[in-house]
Amino acid sequence: MVKTLVTGAAGFIGSHTVDQLLSAGHTVFGVDNFRTGRRENLTKALRHKTFVLQECDVAEESEFVEVVGQIRPNVIIHLAALVSVPQSIANPALNDRLNFQATRIVADAARKHLVTRIVFASSAAVYGDPTVYPIAEDAPTKPLSPYGSAKLASEGLLLDYANKYGLNIHCHRYFNVYGPRQDPRSPYSGVISVFLDCLKRKTAPTIYGDGKQTRDFVSVHDVAHANVIAATREGSRSGVFNICTGRRTSINDLWSLISQLQPKTSEPTYAPSRPGDIRHSCGSPEAARLNFGFSAATNLATGLAELREAACR
Repeated sequence: MVKTLVTGAAGFIGSHTVDQLLSAGHTVFGVDNFRTGRRENLTKALRHKTFVLQECDVAEESEFVEVVGQIRPNVIIHLAALVSVPQSIANPALNDRLNFQATRIVADAARKHLVTRIVFASSAAVYGDPTVYPIAEDAPTKPLSPYGSAKLASEGLLLDYANKYGLNIHCHRYFNVYGPRQDPRSPYSGVISVFLDCLKRKTAPTIYGDGKQTRDFVSVHDVAHANVIAATREGSRSGVFNICTGRRTSINDLWSLISQLQPKTSEPTYAPSRPGDIRHSCGSPEAARLNFGFSAATNLATGLAELREAACR
């Protein structure tokens, strides 16, 4: 049994990670400032005797360090972040505070209170817009947004802590995550949740760009599973790891798949590409498979059907 502290526990990825940790029999302490996280995401978790939820802002150093000192976890899974690329461009100071300074605070708290492992939510945004696919972890990193730059800087800081202080560090470069609890009305939502909301409301979706851009869509169930394995399995080495499927899907093809779930769907409208958007994205999953045994198990059609079924309840 591993005592784990999850930051951003009430968020989309955080709540699924908490659920899987609890199902595996671990003790979990969740912290969230509820800026974007929702208590209802943790309804199931709050019924567990081995789960404690505490309101806490990770970016407030003294507050978070005190919490870590009280809990004394074995592992911190750091998922709290500003996850909007457009907002990182509009407000770079907020992006720095929530996506870099907060990571430094987590690392310092771990060092001070002898936490042995950190699993960090990084992003495929660190690669920018590469030209070779699938993208391996040693590909050039050229972020196109402050969000991607902050994630890359956070990776460097954490890996420096691994070298200097002996921490085990997993930096997970998530690709395009989708699944239950992703709020389609939030500015942070992914394209799948937005498209499914359009399907439900029988409105035309907006596709930014020509729709030929591609993404590697990975289920939140798989992402949470990767977090749990990285947090609890012995013998894995520190490093950066793509959390992805290794399969590319265009935005146009995605809408075609989703529209098949319901007849008489509206045709999409097209708008100019947004600043910071990349053209293509597809990761190589091999490093995660070889280092700590993670492989994505949910195919896109199955994941979309699950979301559609949930939306109809």
